[in-house]
Amino acid sequence: MSTSRIEKVAILGGGVIGSSWATNFIWYGVSVTVYDIDENCLKVAQDRITGNLKYLAQKGIITSEKMIEAISLITYTADIEDAVSDVQFIQEAGPEQYETKRALLADCDQYAPSDAVFATSSSGLLITEIAKYSKIPERCIGAHPYNPPHLIPLVEIGKGEKTSEETARKTYDFYRSLGKEPVILQKEALGFIANRLSVALYREAIDLVVKGVCSVEDIDKAVSYGPGLRYALMGPNLIYQLGGGSYGIQGILHHIGPSVEFWWADMADWKKWPEGWGEKAQKGVNEAMANRPPEQGRTPEEIIKWRDDKLLELLKILGKL
Repeated sequence: MSTSRIEKVAILGGGVIGSSWATNFIWYGVSVTVYDIDENCLKVAQDRITGNLKYLAQKGIITSEKMIEAISLITYTADIEDAVSDVQFIQEAGPEQYETKRALLADCDQYAPSDAVFATSSSGLLITEIAKYSKIPERCIGAHPYNPPHLIPLVEIGKGEKTSEETARKTYDFYRSLGKEPVILQKEALGFIANRLSVALYREAIDLVVKGVCSVEDIDKAVSYGPGLRYALMGPNLIYQLGGGSYGIQGILHHIGPSVEFWWADMADWKKWPEGWGEKAQKGVNEAMANRPPEQGRTPEEIIKWRDDKLLELLKILGKL
């Protein structure tokens, strides 16, 4: 496999994640072809990508000239052979189903160069299972972003049983060149790292609401105005290290350890979604959105703009822009 700089990428899937990936790639000067079987999805993707770039230009992150240059680097097609026939890297962003991802991989085995990396954006499927029937499983790797990928730096790189170290290193280096913060899992795990942490927190959040301890709105406030502020700057281990003063993380774990074991004994450990949670969550979120300060947005579209504005500020603080 060539170790030269990756200059041409195919994105399989023109949805929210695929469009955001495309924005990231062309922003950094990489040529992209977006593939989707649905012509309407391709039109929506084009509008979304152009909108992302215009937003970055309006915020002064890129110049108008850079925006025009980036737009010139992208093409759209409903022909997968056309999309992958001469690329060095394939970013799969299709539906979260083994069957769909395996079918896309089979097409890539047929039409793409044998040394092109196949990176799936799966949120937590096993790479070994996705690559199970591939003719070239060593080039298959997981590359899970966080939404929106063009702004949030994290990419979780997961290897399958047959993924080569060369593929892992090439993928890691490529994402680093795009301003990302990739992490490589040392072994396969459903849900990878961040999603497992997220849903563990969310299970307890659901349980607290179901038990009547607090509202859906208060859950979100407790996270965003409490630990979430620190999580934007550092992870849980470093947080506990600082909380332990001169004793470090060992000190604070010794101090709160017995109490935490009481909490764990009382915390949720169910494995199925509580009946009716979707409806209850939607009602609670709708109420919380209506209660937001107008300047922070009250519709999904307004809140997304507010979110992205604040993400840019955080990224600047963290030195990522």
